[in-house]
Amino acid sequence: MHSRWITGNDIQLLENGEEFFPRVFDSISKASREVIIETFILFEDKVGLELHEVLTAAARRGVQVDLTIDGFGSPDLSPQFISSLQEAGVRIHVFEPGKPLFGYRVNLLRRMHRKIVVVDAATAFVGGINYSADHLGDFGPEAKQDYAVEIHGPLVAEIHRFTHAALAQGQRFQRGLRAWWRGRRDLRSTSSELPPAGEAAAMLVVRDNTQHKGDIEHHYRVGLRAARRRIVIANAYFFPGYRFIKELKRAARRGVEVHLILQGQPDMPIVKTVAMMLYHQLIRAGVQIHEYCDRPLHGKVALVDDEWATVGSSNLDPLSLALNLEANVIIRDKAFNHRLYERLDHLMQHNCKHVTSEELGELKGWSLARSFVAYHFSRLYPGWANWLPRHAPRLMPAIDART
Repeated sequence: MHSRWITGNDIQLLENGEEFFPRVFDSISKASREVIIETFILFEDKVGLELHEVLTAAARRGVQVDLTIDGFGSPDLSPQFISSLQEAGVRIHVFEPGKPLFGYRVNLLRRMHRKIVVVDAATAFVGGINYSADHLGDFGPEAKQDYAVEIHGPLVAEIHRFTHAALAQGQRFQRGLRAWWRGRRDLRSTSSELPPAGEAAAMLVVRDNTQHKGDIEHHYRVGLRAARRRIVIANAYFFPGYRFIKELKRAARRGVEVHLILQGQPDMPIVKTVAMMLYHQLIRAGVQIHEYCDRPLHGKVALVDDEWATVGSSNLDPLSLALNLEANVIIRDKAFNHRLYERLDHLMQHNCKHVTSEELGELKGWSLARSFVAYHFSRLYPGWANWLPRHAPRLMPAIDART
C-alpha cells in the first residue's frame, strides 16, 4: 500500500468511548453488506458484550462480518462468547495466537495493534480505542483518555482495500483453509469509487514489518520539519528515535511553540525513568511538557500549525515504531485541526501539570545513570529490533487458536 493524499473526505473527531462506541455500534446496526473490524483488545465486559450483540445481529441478517483480534491483546474470551458469534456467521480471526507458558503470555513481539472498522465500504473508523469498558468514564480513575476518527468519503475506499488485503495476507498462512477463503464473498469492487463527502485531504499510513517499517514516523518528521507556528503531540508512550527528538528540538529553537502531552501517571515504571532524561533535554531546547494526571492517557494524536493532524493507533515508542502493526490517518483540514487543538488545549489548561526545569531539579548520581541507560536503550531499540525474529503475519480461526 502506497500512502497518498486523497481529497473530498468528511472526518470527525471522536473523543473517548462515550463518543466512539455509540457511533461504531450504530453504524454496524445499520450495515447491509459488510463489516470488517481489527482491534488489539476485545474484552468480555459491557462494551465487548454490546459489540457481540450488534455483530451477531448483523451476521444473522446476512451481513458478512470479519472480526480480527490480537492473540496477545485479547486472550481471555470465553468459548461461549466466540462460538455464539461464529454460529451467527461472524468470522473471527486471531493474529499470532500463542498459548500461555506457565500461565504467562509470552508471544510479545510484533502485535497487531491497529484499530480499524469499515462498514459497507462507506464508513470507516480509525484510532486508538479498543473494545473494553476502561475507555468509558464510569470505569473510574483508570478510565483511558483516547481518540479516534469517523471517516466518510474516498479515503474509506483505500481503508477498505487495505483491510481486505490484510485478511488475504493473513489467510495465506492458514493450513487447510483455502476453500474457506474461496467461499468468502468478494466485496472489494464496491470500494473502487466513493463520492466526495467533505473538504478534508487525508491518507492512511500503516507500519508493518516489510515494506512500511518506518512510514508513520517518517510522516511525523515531515510534519515537524514543516512546522512554523505550533506543534502539539499527545502520546501515551513517547520514546521516539534520535531523529524525531532532533526535529522537535530544532522546531522549538526556530520559534515554533512545541507542546507535548504525556502520561503523568504511567502504568510502567520505565516510562518515568526514561522520561526524566528526555524531559531535561527537551525543556532546555524550549519544548513545553504537560503531564496529564486525571486518568491514564492512551491517545496517539498530533497536530502541526493550523492544518496538519494525525490520529491513530501508533504510540511513539519502540514497540509501535519497530515491531507492531499500526495504522494512522493523517489529515490536512483546518476545521479538523482546529477541533483537535480545542480538545488538546482544554487538556493542557484544565487537566495537566506543566513540567518546569525547576521542578525537575538536577539529574545526577544514580538517577542520572539509570535514566541515561534507560533513555539510550529506548532510543536504540528501534534499530536493533530489526534483528529480532521476523515472521509473516498469521491469522487463525478463533476456536483453532485456543485448542
